[in-house]
Amino acid sequence: MLQEKDMVSDYLSNLNSSLASYAQMIAQCNNQQLRNTLIQIRNSDEQKQWEVYQAAVQRNYYTPASQAEQQDVMEVKQQFQQGS
Repeated sequence: MLQEKDMVSDYLSNLNSSLASYAQMIAQCNNQQLRNTLIQIRNSDEQKQWEVYQAAVQRNYYTPASQAEQQDVMEVKQQFQQGS
């Protein structure tokens, strides 16, 4: 039987996978009504993902990576800006 931690992790993983799929579908969608529907579904799933993520962190099921130093953030930002 799955433990709560495993179920939360599995659900979070499925949500993350769905979000990636929605992004691909939205980018390739030519029908505006379908595109808007997919965006609404994606937005709802993003909210669910955030809530499940927060619950996982609070229950110590997940430990987020440490925050990047401001200098590292600026370097990555500059690299992306130069590439566009």
